[in-house]
Amino acid sequence: MGDERSERHLRLVWPQWQGAGTSSVRELAPELPFDVARRGYAVGSRVLQAVLPEHDGPTAVVPVDMSDAGLEERDGVEAKAAVLRQLGAALRLIREHRPERITTLGGECSVSLAPFSALAEAYGGDLAVLWIDSHPDMGTPESSYPGHHAMVVAALTGRGDPDVLELLPATVPAERIALVGMHDWTDDSYPAIAEEWGLTVLGPDALRENSAPVLDWLRRTGASRVAIHFDVDTVDADEVRLGLGADVGGLTSAQARRVVTDASRTADVVALTIAEFVPRQVMRLQQILEGFPLLD
Repeated sequence: MGDERSERHLRLVWPQWQGAGTSSVRELAPELPFDVARRGYAVGSRVLQAVLPEHDGPTAVVPVDMSDAGLEERDGVEAKAAVLRQLGAALRLIREHRPERITTLGGECSVSLAPFSALAEAYGGDLAVLWIDSHPDMGTPESSYPGHHAMVVAALTGRGDPDVLELLPATVPAERIALVGMHDWTDDSYPAIAEEWGLTVLGPDALRENSAPVLDWLRRTGASRVAIHFDVDTVDADEVRLGLGADVGGLTSAQARRVVTDASRTADVVALTIAEFVPRQVMRLQQILEGFPLLD
């Protein structure tokens, strides 16, 4: 039995894959069969669960449908039915455990939505968000790309699909969200929209030497607690390819580690999400071993 602090720290395993748009999966993982590639985020979640240190506290697994049910695009959101069903399930698990801290093992980027929203309800104005990602995730159902994983920052600020927003217990003002390591805008209008919304953008070049821009921003928010979303594609693919795409020009692994470590020394980290890990070698091995005797 862990101490009271560990008992209030929930590890949420959420192997959601449906939020990734099929167009990006087809484009970025052509070496894998499509039905295998699109479920790669679920494999990544299971690998993270296996390789990370054991958790001294409760662990909950969000039930994720591995079939093709609910994948239709509706209201500009691909797989909306699956996304809504699994978002609701995640929020119910969080309510049952009433955690003070949540570590989320994803899964694509939208797995941060439930834990960050729940903690925003718990901590109110005393919560800031570091969204460490190569991409802005500021899409809405009106955007051209229907993948929900590209809409999660917008939803977290209270913008986007009304059915998604209706489920959220709270949102976070854009002024308390920083896009860290962001450099692949994906849409020419996003820089202007980020400024209009009030999001802070700290690209990789601003963080090459030190983490001062992140720490200064954290202090200016006045929040003593921080939720950290870490999309593994933040790490420059020229060093190691961890995500679906091959995003170059991002933070090095050492720079990313430094930013997270320095942030944890400045504010109380109450949430950490690891998202978008696609373990290609593991998935290729699964393909090789499929149908082997004694493994079925």
